[in-house]
Amino acid sequence: MSKFATSRRGFIKAGAAGASMLALPAYLRSTAARASGVVNVWTYANFIPDDFKAEFEKETGIRINVRLVDDQGKQFNLLAAEAPEPTVDIVTVAGHRFLQFIDSELLAPLDTDRLTHWDNINPVYSESDWATINGNKWGAPVLSGAEVLAYNTEVVSEDEVKSWDVMFDPKYQGQTAYIIQDMMSVMMLYMGYDGNMIEYKDNPERAAEIVTEVRDFLIEHKPMVRKYYDSGAEIQQMFVNQDVVLAHAWNGPIATLIADGFPVDMTIPKEGTYGFVYTLNVTNNGPNQDNAYKLIDALLASPEVGAAMTRSSGFISTFKGVDQHLSELERKASSFTDEELEGLQFFRAEANDLKYELVDPAVEEIKAA
Repeated sequence: MSKFATSRRGFIKAGAAGASMLALPAYLRSTAARASGVVNVWTYANFIPDDFKAEFEKETGIRINVRLVDDQGKQFNLLAAEAPEPTVDIVTVAGHRFLQFIDSELLAPLDTDRLTHWDNINPVYSESDWATINGNKWGAPVLSGAEVLAYNTEVVSEDEVKSWDVMFDPKYQGQTAYIIQDMMSVMMLYMGYDGNMIEYKDNPERAAEIVTEVRDFLIEHKPMVRKYYDSGAEIQQMFVNQDVVLAHAWNGPIATLIADGFPVDMTIPKEGTYGFVYTLNVTNNGPNQDNAYKLIDALLASPEVGAAMTRSSGFISTFKGVDQHLSELERKASSFTDEELEGLQFFRAEANDLKYELVDPAVEEIKAA
Protein backbone atom coordinates (compact mmCIF):
# COMPACT_ATOMS: atom_id res chain seq x y z
CA MET A 1 0.00 0.00 0.00
CA SER A 2 1.30 3.43 -0.89
CA LYS A 3 1.26 5.88 1.98
CA PHE A 4 0.66 9.61 2.04
CA ALA A 5 2.81 11.61 4.46
CA THR A 6 2.59 10.18 7.95
CA SER A 7 2.73 13.30 10.14
CA ARG A 8 -0.30 14.55 12.03
CA ARG A 9 -3.05 15.67 9.67
CA GLY A 10 -3.80 19.35 9.40
CA PHE A 11 -5.33 21.84 7.06
CA ILE A 12 -4.57 23.02 3.56
CA LYS A 13 -3.94 26.72 3.42
CA ALA A 14 -6.03 28.53 0.84
CA GLY A 15 -4.55 30.54 -1.95
CA ALA A 16 -2.63 29.85 -5.11
CA ALA A 17 1.12 30.10 -5.49
CA GLY A 18 2.39 33.33 -6.95
CA ALA A 19 3.40 33.50 -10.59
CA SER A 20 7.03 33.85 -9.60
CA MET A 21 6.90 30.37 -8.09
CA LEU A 22 5.46 28.87 -11.24
CA ALA A 23 8.02 29.97 -13.79
CA LEU A 24 8.23 27.49 -16.64
CA PRO A 25 11.45 25.67 -17.51
CA ALA A 26 13.85 27.54 -19.75
CA TYR A 27 13.35 25.27 -22.75
CA LEU A 28 9.72 26.34 -22.95
CA ARG A 29 10.61 30.01 -22.78
CA SER A 30 12.85 29.92 -25.84
CA THR A 31 11.57 31.42 -29.08
CA ALA A 32 12.08 28.13 -30.89
CA ALA A 33 9.82 26.37 -28.44
CA ARG A 34 6.92 28.76 -28.94
CA ALA A 35 3.95 27.29 -30.71
CA SER A 36 0.61 28.42 -31.94
CA GLY A 37 -2.64 26.65 -31.33
CA VAL A 38 -4.39 25.12 -28.38
CA VAL A 39 -4.45 22.13 -26.08
CA ASN A 40 -7.86 20.89 -24.99
CA VAL A 41 -8.04 19.43 -21.49
CA TRP A 42 -10.82 17.71 -19.59
CA THR A 43 -10.01 17.88 -15.91
CA TYR A 44 -11.37 18.59 -12.45
CA ALA A 45 -11.75 22.04 -10.94
CA ASN A 46 -8.44 23.64 -9.88
CA PHE A 47 -6.24 20.79 -11.14
CA ILE A 48 -4.42 23.27 -13.41
CA PRO A 49 -3.51 26.28 -11.24
CA ASP A 50 -4.55 29.63 -12.69
CA ASP A 51 -1.06 31.16 -12.35
CA PHE A 52 0.52 28.19 -14.11
CA LYS A 53 -2.05 28.36 -16.91
CA ALA A 54 -1.40 32.05 -17.49
CA GLU A 55 2.38 31.58 -17.50
CA PHE A 56 2.24 28.56 -19.81
CA GLU A 57 0.05 30.39 -22.32
CA LYS A 58 2.28 33.47 -22.19
CA GLU A 59 5.54 31.59 -22.66
CA THR A 60 4.47 28.98 -25.20
CA GLY A 61 1.74 30.67 -27.21
CA ILE A 62 -0.44 27.60 -26.59
CA ARG A 63 -3.90 28.31 -25.23
CA ILE A 64 -5.23 25.83 -22.65
CA ASN A 65 -8.94 25.14 -23.10
CA VAL A 66 -10.28 23.48 -19.94
CA ARG A 67 -13.56 21.61 -19.79
CA LEU A 68 -14.43 20.67 -16.23
CA VAL A 69 -15.47 17.13 -15.41
CA ASP A 70 -16.90 15.83 -12.15
CA ASP A 71 -17.31 12.12 -12.76
CA GLN A 72 -15.20 9.37 -14.34
CA GLY A 73 -18.19 7.65 -15.90
CA LYS A 74 -19.45 10.83 -17.54
CA GLN A 75 -15.97 11.57 -18.89
CA PHE A 76 -15.75 8.06 -20.33
CA ASN A 77 -19.13 8.39 -22.03
CA LEU A 78 -18.24 11.78 -23.53
CA LEU A 79 -14.92 10.53 -24.85
CA ALA A 80 -16.45 7.32 -26.22
CA ALA A 81 -19.08 9.37 -28.03
CA GLU A 82 -16.34 11.38 -29.81
CA ALA A 83 -14.16 8.39 -30.75
CA PRO A 84 -12.28 7.76 -32.96
CA GLU A 85 -11.63 11.49 -33.52
CA PRO A 86 -11.93 13.23 -30.14
CA THR A 87 -11.83 16.99 -29.73
CA VAL A 88 -9.89 16.64 -26.47
CA ASP A 89 -6.12 16.14 -26.13
CA ILE A 90 -5.74 15.40 -22.40
CA VAL A 91 -8.18 13.73 -20.05
CA THR A 92 -7.92 13.10 -16.32
CA VAL A 93 -8.40 9.43 -15.52
CA ALA A 94 -8.20 7.84 -12.08
CA GLY A 95 -5.74 4.95 -12.07
CA HIS A 96 -8.36 2.39 -11.11
CA ARG A 97 -10.42 3.29 -14.21
CA PHE A 98 -7.56 2.80 -16.71
CA LEU A 99 -8.76 -0.52 -18.11
CA GLN A 100 -12.15 0.81 -19.13
CA PHE A 101 -10.54 3.60 -21.20
CA ILE A 102 -7.73 1.41 -22.54
CA ASP A 103 -9.97 -1.45 -23.62
CA SER A 104 -12.14 1.03 -25.51
CA GLU A 105 -9.02 2.42 -27.26
CA LEU A 106 -9.68 5.92 -25.96
CA LEU A 107 -6.16 6.56 -24.62
CA ALA A 108 -2.78 6.50 -26.34
CA PRO A 109 0.11 4.78 -24.51
CA LEU A 110 2.11 7.49 -22.77
CA ASP A 111 5.53 8.05 -24.36
CA THR A 112 7.54 8.91 -21.26
CA ASP A 113 10.60 9.62 -23.44
CA ARG A 114 8.77 12.78 -24.52
CA LEU A 115 8.47 13.87 -20.89
CA THR A 116 11.85 15.16 -19.81
CA HIS A 117 10.59 15.63 -16.25
CA TRP A 118 9.03 12.19 -15.78
CA ASP A 119 11.56 11.40 -13.04
CA ASN A 120 10.14 14.25 -10.95
CA ILE A 121 7.20 11.98 -10.07
CA ASN A 122 7.60 9.92 -6.91
CA PRO A 123 8.11 6.30 -8.12
CA VAL A 124 5.62 5.17 -5.47
CA TYR A 125 3.08 6.46 -7.98
CA SER A 126 4.79 6.36 -11.38
CA GLU A 127 6.17 2.83 -10.97
CA SER A 128 3.40 1.23 -8.94
CA ASP A 129 1.71 -1.96 -10.12
CA TRP A 130 -1.46 -0.20 -11.26
CA ALA A 131 0.49 2.30 -13.40
CA THR A 132 1.70 -0.19 -16.04
CA ILE A 133 -0.81 -2.15 -18.13
CA ASN A 134 0.08 -4.31 -21.12
CA GLY A 135 3.68 -3.14 -20.81
CA ASN A 136 2.78 0.55 -21.22
CA LYS A 137 2.33 3.60 -19.06
CA TRP A 138 -1.03 5.25 -19.67
CA GLY A 139 -0.94 8.41 -17.61
CA ALA A 140 1.19 10.82 -15.64
CA PRO A 141 0.22 10.64 -11.94
CA VAL A 142 -0.25 14.18 -10.64
CA LEU A 143 -2.52 14.14 -7.59
CA SER A 144 -3.57 11.57 -5.03
CA GLY A 145 -6.36 11.45 -2.52
CA ALA A 146 -8.62 9.36 -0.36
CA GLU A 147 -12.31 8.95 0.30
CA VAL A 148 -12.86 10.29 3.79
CA LEU A 149 -15.51 10.74 6.42
CA ALA A 150 -16.08 14.49 6.69
CA TYR A 151 -17.92 16.09 9.58
CA ASN A 152 -19.02 19.39 11.08
CA THR A 153 -16.88 19.74 14.20
CA GLU A 154 -19.46 21.93 15.93
CA VAL A 155 -22.08 19.18 15.74
CA VAL A 156 -20.27 15.84 15.49
CA SER A 157 -17.55 14.82 17.95
CA GLU A 158 -14.19 13.31 17.04
CA ASP A 159 -15.07 10.16 18.98
CA GLU A 160 -18.22 9.63 16.89
CA VAL A 161 -16.32 9.49 13.59
CA LYS A 162 -14.04 6.62 14.59
CA SER A 163 -16.41 4.38 12.60
CA TRP A 164 -18.55 4.66 9.49
CA ASP A 165 -21.39 3.70 11.87
CA VAL A 166 -22.01 7.38 12.49
CA MET A 167 -23.35 7.80 8.95
CA PHE A 168 -26.29 5.63 10.00
CA ASP A 169 -26.94 7.04 13.46
CA PRO A 170 -30.60 8.14 13.65
CA LYS A 171 -29.42 11.25 15.48
CA TYR A 172 -28.15 12.57 12.13
CA GLN A 173 -31.10 11.54 9.97
CA GLY A 174 -31.42 13.74 6.91
CA GLN A 175 -28.03 15.35 7.55
CA THR A 176 -25.69 13.06 5.60
CA ALA A 177 -24.57 12.88 1.98
CA TYR A 178 -22.45 10.68 -0.24
CA ILE A 179 -21.58 9.70 -3.81
CA ILE A 180 -23.47 6.43 -4.20
CA GLN A 181 -21.08 4.56 -6.49
CA ASP A 182 -18.02 5.36 -4.37
CA MET A 183 -19.92 4.71 -1.17
CA MET A 184 -20.75 1.21 -2.42
CA SER A 185 -17.04 0.31 -2.37
CA VAL A 186 -16.50 1.83 1.07
CA MET A 187 -19.52 -0.03 2.44
CA MET A 188 -18.14 -3.32 1.13
CA LEU A 189 -15.00 -2.61 3.13
CA TYR A 190 -17.13 -1.55 6.11
CA MET A 191 -18.89 -4.94 5.99
CA GLY A 192 -15.61 -6.83 5.75
CA TYR A 193 -15.58 -7.47 1.99
CA ASP A 194 -13.12 -6.62 -0.78
CA GLY A 195 -14.45 -3.39 -2.29
CA ASN A 196 -12.21 -3.89 -5.33
CA MET A 197 -13.93 -7.28 -5.85
CA ILE A 198 -10.68 -8.92 -6.96
CA GLU A 199 -11.27 -11.61 -4.35
CA TYR A 200 -14.51 -12.55 -6.13
CA LYS A 201 -13.29 -12.26 -9.71
CA ASP A 202 -13.73 -16.01 -10.27
CA ASN A 203 -16.90 -16.19 -8.20
CA PRO A 204 -19.45 -13.80 -9.77
CA GLU A 205 -22.29 -15.35 -7.80
CA ARG A 206 -20.61 -14.34 -4.52
CA ALA A 207 -19.86 -10.89 -5.93
CA ALA A 208 -23.53 -10.43 -6.81
CA GLU A 209 -24.57 -11.49 -3.30
CA ILE A 210 -22.25 -8.91 -1.74
CA VAL A 211 -23.43 -6.07 -3.99
CA THR A 212 -27.04 -6.99 -3.24
CA GLU A 213 -26.32 -6.95 0.49
CA VAL A 214 -24.72 -3.49 0.27
CA ARG A 215 -27.51 -2.20 -1.98
CA ASP A 216 -30.19 -3.36 0.44
CA PHE A 217 -28.31 -1.86 3.39
CA LEU A 218 -28.13 1.55 1.71
CA ILE A 219 -31.80 1.38 0.68
CA GLU A 220 -32.73 0.53 4.28
CA HIS A 221 -30.82 3.57 5.48
CA LYS A 222 -31.92 5.90 2.69
CA PRO A 223 -33.89 8.12 5.14
CA MET A 224 -30.53 9.09 6.65
CA VAL A 225 -29.43 10.80 3.43
CA ARG A 226 -30.05 14.45 2.64
CA LYS A 227 -28.70 14.09 -0.89
CA TYR A 228 -26.72 11.84 -3.19
CA TYR A 229 -24.28 14.30 -4.71
CA ASP A 230 -21.86 14.28 -7.66
CA SER A 231 -19.19 16.97 -7.33
CA GLY A 232 -16.78 18.34 -4.77
CA ALA A 233 -18.26 21.81 -5.09
CA GLU A 234 -21.67 20.39 -4.27
CA ILE A 235 -20.64 18.85 -0.97
CA GLN A 236 -18.71 21.98 -0.05
CA GLN A 237 -21.86 24.06 -0.53
CA MET A 238 -23.94 21.64 1.54
CA PHE A 239 -21.51 21.98 4.45
CA VAL A 240 -21.43 25.77 4.09
CA ASN A 241 -25.25 25.93 4.05
CA GLN A 242 -25.35 23.50 7.02
CA ASP A 243 -27.54 21.17 5.00
CA VAL A 244 -25.36 18.27 6.15
CA VAL A 245 -23.11 17.56 9.12
CA LEU A 246 -21.66 14.25 7.87
CA ALA A 247 -20.52 13.11 4.45
CA HIS A 248 -18.49 10.56 2.57
CA ALA A 249 -16.26 12.79 0.43
CA TRP A 250 -12.98 13.19 -1.40
CA ASN A 251 -10.32 14.71 0.82
CA GLY A 252 -9.48 17.55 -1.61
CA PRO A 253 -12.74 19.51 -1.46
CA ILE A 254 -12.94 19.05 2.30
CA ALA A 255 -9.36 20.23 2.85
CA THR A 256 -9.94 23.43 0.90
CA LEU A 257 -13.20 24.00 2.77
CA ILE A 258 -11.34 23.76 6.07
CA ALA A 259 -8.82 26.28 4.78
CA ASP A 260 -11.62 28.77 4.24
CA GLY A 261 -12.40 28.65 7.94
CA PHE A 262 -15.44 26.38 8.08
CA PRO A 263 -15.74 24.07 11.10
CA VAL A 264 -15.15 20.86 9.15
CA ASP A 265 -12.62 18.06 9.62
CA MET A 266 -12.03 14.66 8.02
CA THR A 267 -10.81 11.23 9.01
CA ILE A 268 -10.34 7.64 7.83
CA PRO A 269 -12.57 5.49 10.07
CA LYS A 270 -11.35 2.26 11.64
CA GLU A 271 -13.03 0.06 8.99
CA GLY A 272 -10.86 1.73 6.35
CA THR A 273 -11.35 3.46 3.03
CA TYR A 274 -9.97 3.65 -0.49
CA GLY A 275 -7.42 5.96 -2.03
CA PHE A 276 -6.98 6.93 -5.65
CA VAL A 277 -4.52 8.62 -7.98
CA TYR A 278 -5.48 11.06 -10.72
CA THR A 279 -3.43 10.93 -13.92
CA LEU A 280 -3.19 13.11 -17.01
CA ASN A 281 -3.65 11.03 -20.15
CA VAL A 282 -3.08 11.69 -23.86
CA THR A 283 -6.11 10.73 -25.91
CA ASN A 284 -5.98 8.38 -28.86
CA ASN A 285 -6.02 10.50 -32.05
CA GLY A 286 -6.25 13.78 -30.16
CA PRO A 287 -5.87 16.80 -32.48
CA ASN A 288 -2.97 18.49 -30.63
CA GLN A 289 -0.74 15.71 -29.32
CA ASP A 290 2.51 17.71 -29.40
CA ASN A 291 0.92 20.46 -27.34
CA ALA A 292 -0.47 17.85 -24.95
CA TYR A 293 3.04 16.58 -24.20
CA LYS A 294 4.34 20.13 -23.77
CA LEU A 295 1.65 20.85 -21.20
CA ILE A 296 2.15 17.65 -19.22
CA ASP A 297 5.93 18.10 -19.20
CA ALA A 298 5.57 21.70 -18.01
CA LEU A 299 3.32 20.60 -15.16
CA LEU A 300 5.91 18.00 -14.12
CA ALA A 301 8.81 20.45 -14.39
CA SER A 302 9.15 21.55 -10.78
CA PRO A 303 7.96 20.81 -7.25
CA GLU A 304 6.70 24.41 -7.05
CA VAL A 305 4.07 23.53 -9.63
CA GLY A 306 3.18 20.39 -7.66
CA ALA A 307 2.78 22.50 -4.51
CA ALA A 308 0.55 24.92 -6.38
CA MET A 309 -1.59 22.03 -7.63
CA THR A 310 -2.00 20.84 -4.05
CA ARG A 311 -3.00 24.33 -2.91
CA SER A 312 -5.48 24.89 -5.71
CA SER A 313 -7.07 21.42 -5.71
CA GLY A 314 -6.73 20.29 -2.11
CA PHE A 315 -5.34 16.91 -3.24
CA ILE A 316 -1.86 15.56 -2.54
CA SER A 317 0.88 16.12 -5.11
CA THR A 318 2.74 13.06 -6.44
CA PHE A 319 5.88 15.12 -7.24
CA LYS A 320 9.19 14.75 -5.42
CA GLY A 321 10.27 17.64 -3.21
CA VAL A 322 6.88 19.30 -2.88
CA ASP A 323 7.11 19.38 0.93
CA GLN A 324 9.93 21.93 0.66
CA HIS A 325 7.54 24.38 -0.97
CA LEU A 326 4.69 24.00 1.51
CA SER A 327 4.33 25.64 4.89
CA GLU A 328 4.21 23.49 8.01
CA LEU A 329 0.45 23.86 8.06
CA GLU A 330 0.21 22.84 4.40
CA ARG A 331 2.44 19.82 4.94
CA LYS A 332 0.17 18.66 7.73
CA ALA A 333 -2.75 19.04 5.34
CA SER A 334 -1.19 16.41 3.09
CA SER A 335 -1.21 13.76 5.75
CA PHE A 336 -3.17 11.37 7.90
CA THR A 337 -2.19 9.77 11.19
CA ASP A 338 -0.46 6.39 11.22
CA GLU A 339 -3.60 4.90 12.74
CA GLU A 340 -5.75 6.26 9.92
CA LEU A 341 -3.33 5.11 7.24
CA GLU A 342 -3.57 1.54 8.46
CA GLY A 343 -7.04 1.44 6.94
CA LEU A 344 -6.14 2.98 3.60
CA GLN A 345 -6.20 0.80 0.50
CA PHE A 346 -6.01 1.86 -3.14
CA PHE A 347 -8.67 1.23 -5.73
CA ARG A 348 -7.66 -1.49 -8.19
CA ALA A 349 -8.90 -2.17 -11.73
CA GLU A 350 -8.48 -5.92 -12.16
CA ALA A 351 -12.13 -6.77 -11.47
CA ASN A 352 -13.73 -3.56 -12.70
CA ASP A 353 -15.78 -5.24 -15.43
CA LEU A 354 -17.40 -7.50 -12.88
CA LYS A 355 -17.65 -4.78 -10.26
CA TYR A 356 -19.35 -2.10 -12.33
CA GLU A 357 -21.57 -4.58 -14.12
CA LEU A 358 -23.06 -5.20 -10.68
CA VAL A 359 -22.60 -1.84 -8.97
CA ASP A 360 -23.97 0.46 -11.69
CA PRO A 361 -27.46 -1.13 -11.73
CA ALA A 362 -27.42 -1.23 -7.91
CA VAL A 363 -26.76 2.51 -7.83
CA GLU A 364 -29.80 3.17 -9.99
CA GLU A 365 -31.91 0.87 -7.81
CA ILE A 366 -30.87 2.78 -4.70
CA LYS A 367 -31.81 6.08 -6.33
CA ALA A 368 -35.17 4.72 -7.42
CA ALA A 369 -36.05 3.05 -4.12
